[in-house]
Amino acid sequence: MKIEVIGSGCPRCQKTEQHVKQALDELGGDFDATVEKVEEQMEIIDRGVMHTPAVAVDGEIRTEGDIPDVDRLIEVFRSA
Repeated sequence: MKIEVIGSGCPRCQKTEQHVKQALDELGGDFDATVEKVEEQMEIIDRGVMHTPAVAVDGEIRTEGDIPDVDRLIEVFRSA
């Protein structure tokens, strides 16, 4: 699974990245995922993201415009 944290690198985006990593830690080592940051403005626009931060799973935007809490991210990752 490829998880992308999409945003400019602002404090909200940094907090979202922390929550993504915490969610993966809680899911444990059996959960195979990589985390990447997408910070380039044109790439964010090309993906159709209107509000950052956003989280994409395997190329699909799953959250946008808010800082998802860890429990919500766990749910998103399990359903992907």
